[in-house]
Amino acid sequence: MNDTSSLASLHVGEERTATVKAIELYGAFVDIGIGSDALLHISQLGKPNVRNVGDIVKIGDSLKVYVLKVDAENKRVAVSLVKPAKVNWEEIKEGETYDGEVVRVESYGAFIDIGAERPGMAHISELAEGFVKQASDVVKVGDKVQVRVLKYNRKKKQIDLSMKPVEESVASYQDDEDDEPQLTAMALALQKAMKGTSSDSGRSAATNRKAKQRQQQEDIIARTLRSHGSN
Repeated sequence: MNDTSSLASLHVGEERTATVKAIELYGAFVDIGIGSDALLHISQLGKPNVRNVGDIVKIGDSLKVYVLKVDAENKRVAVSLVKPAKVNWEEIKEGETYDGEVVRVESYGAFIDIGAERPGMAHISELAEGFVKQASDVVKVGDKVQVRVLKYNRKKKQIDLSMKPVEESVASYQDDEDDEPQLTAMALALQKAMKGTSSDSGRSAATNRKAKQRQQQEDIIARTLRSHGSN
């Protein structure tokens, strides 16, 4: 079988049976049946801080490996003993729904595995409609749930999830948006008023102080006159 066509037929994530052919300091070369050996790098042996590849695999060992990278042009293949994530991080999009499993429950929410590199987090406010006192009232470890991606951060590899129905979540956001303009308008009005009294310095500030003092004096005089008039 032609090497290039064999390489071209491979796809990332594919499972293969491999036989260890050689061991080096940086990894092992394995035969996966394509006519050329694939590299099983030391970082892909499935254990942290491996110093000696020979401690994990031996020449002649039969292994189950997963295709990590294919370079058909240079006839190179990288494999791993670690099964790749079902959900590619680069393919995650806001609004998409996934089937997941609750893997951890905290007071502030639940961590849910959707098949990505890391579990996503559903805040307690996104676990169900209405008020939720504690996350454990809604979910427990091992629960199979359907979630929707609210937002994600590729750099930090963080995913915010929601278990709420789409309609309820959208309505909640709309309510927040309806309230916000009113508050913003009030805040802007207050800021404008404060700015109006504080932006002018020197002569304008002095004029304002004098006007305020005059008004206070007039108020005192008016109260005094009313007091005398009632006697």
